[in-house]
Amino acid sequence: MTMPAVSPDRPTLGAMPLLEVRDLNAYYGQSHVLHGVNLHVMPGEVVSLIGRNGAGKTTTLKSIMGVLRSRTGQITFEGQDITRLPSNRIAARGLAWVPEERAILSSLTVRENLELPPARPGGWSLERAYQAFPVLRERGHHPGSKLSGGEQQMLAIVRVLRSGPKLLLLDEPSEGLAPVIVQRIGDMLAELRREGLAVILVEQNLKFATRLADRHYVLVDGQVVDEVRADEVEARRADLLRFLSV
Repeated sequence: MTMPAVSPDRPTLGAMPLLEVRDLNAYYGQSHVLHGVNLHVMPGEVVSLIGRNGAGKTTTLKSIMGVLRSRTGQITFEGQDITRLPSNRIAARGLAWVPEERAILSSLTVRENLELPPARPGGWSLERAYQAFPVLRERGHHPGSKLSGGEQQMLAIVRVLRSGPKLLLLDEPSEGLAPVIVQRIGDMLAELRREGLAVILVEQNLKFATRLADRHYVLVDGQVVDEVRADEVEARRADLLRFLSV
């Protein structure tokens, strides 16, 4: 069922959003999958995209990163239009994406994954990566293919943090992981939030998302149909769970 989109999302008057998406429409071949998506992220803000499978959350991330080229609308980052830039130039501006597939180099060791590419100014050092997830130091000479799912997720996240991003896009970081690993990743993301890193978090784990996010955009059938602030979550938890239910 297609639902009417909420009125266009607008940042606080006078404030400059880090990222702003306006009237985003996206297509897979002849299929129209995003319908006029509007959202924004302020500097240092954590925003979640929640919704059922197929709601358009991952497609939104792919559109922002320039991976999905068949799209219309406008995407600005730090006030500059990045809509038509290729994905490598978008990444160079300071956006980093950790896809659900945990993009690591599976034939390389953990340490080699962390050293390629080299850290950029403002990026995490190897030592900080190891401090965040000590298991990566222990597994440093193991190939990525031999890591558990949780270890691969840790590696994928700290690998992109080596690039010193201004905005981190995470696609289902808790999916399929043991609760202890989810807690550890959540602790690390909470630390990044305190340090002022902006994050867009795609999640179906409402507990995980509400622990971290300042605001939540609800997607249904490729449209943003609701926006919920952190201070509204408890009063609206039943609504949020309904949007996530199968």
